[in-house]
Amino acid sequence: MSAEQESPSYEQARDELIGIVEELEKGTASLEQSLALWERGEKLARFCQSWLDQAQQRLESAGDESPQVDEHQ
Repeated sequence: MSAEQESPSYEQARDELIGIVEELEKGTASLEQSLALWERGEKLARFCQSWLDQAQQRLESAGDESPQVDEHQ
């Protein structure tokens, strides 16, 4: 995905990362191809982790903002 295109969705990035891991595990890529795949995989892994971190923050914030329920009623 080029810099001019929008960022991928989490699912797109995850699926591409899975494909890269599978390709690297085959062991058939040249050293140059393997390095390029590894670098792309690192970028995708950082993107996915950042997305998950932001989602966790949103969930924690939503939990902090939700009204407290009195369970004794």
